[in-house]
Amino acid sequence: MAHREALTLQNEIISLLPDRENYVVGFADMGDLMAGYYPYRYAVVVGKRLDDAIVDEIEDGPTMPYYELYNSTNDELNGITAKISRFLTQNGISCLQIKATVRAEDIPPDFGKTLRMNFSHKMAATRAGLGWIGKTDLLVSKAFGPRIRLATVLTHQPIEPCGTPITESRCGACDICVRLCPGEAANGKLWNSTLDRDEFYNAFRCMEACRRLSQERLNRNVHLCGICVSVCPLGKPSKRRNKKKIPQKTRA
Repeated sequence: MAHREALTLQNEIISLLPDRENYVVGFADMGDLMAGYYPYRYAVVVGKRLDDAIVDEIEDGPTMPYYELYNSTNDELNGITAKISRFLTQNGISCLQIKATVRAEDIPPDFGKTLRMNFSHKMAATRAGLGWIGKTDLLVSKAFGPRIRLATVLTHQPIEPCGTPITESRCGACDICVRLCPGEAANGKLWNSTLDRDEFYNAFRCMEACRRLSQERLNRNVHLCGICVSVCPLGKPSKRRNKKKIPQKTRA
């Protein structure tokens, strides 16, 4: 596909977002990361900001408003990525929607032993330049910090990228998520694209803590916590406002 055509396709996809204040989109070349699982190389990653007022209320575990927000945000993302999939299909472009929520048929046979899926929205987002992986294995987006949910559309069609892939953590010395994690799931190591998840984060400890807290606070058999999402400084609204560029004065 020519550069102009790829850029036009990118703009058409961006126009399908409800707005650019609460949503981000990125386009990633996944290389061979999906080889053996999906016959696609490229990914369209859509992220939606989580409501700050609800996330700010999380202190010791998930709240019912957060549980409802989590589900409604997933539903919204699934609707948007379905719309993107229809648009691509109508233009003769093969694609596959990867929903924000995991379906039973998508779970690999060895998931119980590894807690790994065949596709990672977070890794696609780093390849698209939307953010990096934090110390508790969250995507820390440049736009909203970890207060974001993701869904993806895979395709064989190259699309003009919007950002440069991010290969290293930008969390620095901050370790508030590590210290406040109820499952003690993280050891504080900084992520990079060559570091295996298990070297800095214990997914089993996280899952067990999420299960326990969800049962205690929501009386539901789900795996939800939200503490690390809430406490991350990069997700705080005041921090995001301070990061906005201040227009420079023009010279007389």
